[in-house]
Amino acid sequence: MDDFNGKVAVITGAGSGFGREFAKLGARLGMKLVLADIQQDALDETASMLASTGADLIARRVDVSNGEQVDALADAAFSTFGAAHLLFNNAGVGGRGGLIWEGGERDWQWTLGVNLWGVVHGVRAFVPRMLDAARRDPGYQAHIVNTASMAGLVNAPLMGVYNVSKHAVVSLTETLYHDLSLVGDQVNCSVLCPYFVPTGIVKSQRNRPAELAADAAPTRSQQAAQAMIDKAVSSGKVTAEQIAEKTFDAVRQRNFYIYSHPHRLGGVEARMGDLLAPRNPSDPLASQPDARERLEALLRG
Repeated sequence: MDDFNGKVAVITGAGSGFGREFAKLGARLGMKLVLADIQQDALDETASMLASTGADLIARRVDVSNGEQVDALADAAFSTFGAAHLLFNNAGVGGRGGLIWEGGERDWQWTLGVNLWGVVHGVRAFVPRMLDAARRDPGYQAHIVNTASMAGLVNAPLMGVYNVSKHAVVSLTETLYHDLSLVGDQVNCSVLCPYFVPTGIVKSQRNRPAELAADAAPTRSQQAAQAMIDKAVSSGKVTAEQIAEKTFDAVRQRNFYIYSHPHRLGGVEARMGDLLAPRNPSDPLASQPDARERLEALLRG
């Protein structure tokens, strides 16, 4: 897809971070927008800002972990604009870090509910409609972008629940790519794997449902993981706006893997080498011996 003008973009997590930047860029390119987010005030702010520029849009509060709400979003998109050409399954949460066995059942339910089930629901709700549009119109083109993470390609310690959710998104999207290729060439997909980019994801606890509140106070490992992630994300130099540009370029070029920091793929290369050798997993903190020593001192003390 290289002409976005007049096309319809559906964006979950549109209230902040990557989602807001996808929406802003889509509006500049003349796209009609279907915006979704669980945080009403952030969604309203994005919608108001873009409407003031003349963008044609609708906005819906959606919890992507709820399949019925995602189905309703698809209904709204097609009833309003008659089509969907670009789908960003982008909504995500940082979850709760720490030693993987210390993650409570609610931590798993919340993180997988948004990060994985949100993508599952988006694929199930939109892809059949896109394929139907492709059958009816030989000129129709569509693209799905699923937001994963570099954490979907490597396995840093103290990020187990999040790692699992993002590895699943990478696997889902790679499978989607192959499945789509079997049925035609008008609908394509990509997986976005950002590294540390300053967005609102470190504050995602603000939208955690009360019924999935943490089972217990944070442990030492969970506190250490949160401090580590906060520092890494806040120090990121690549912006969400730059990621949006990279992502639209990838859609134009039909590129599958989208990286925010291509130079940080050394960990992926090491992991692939471990799998092929085979050998035990390489230490992801090998380049940060001081960090490993601090964590060992904290967790073994």
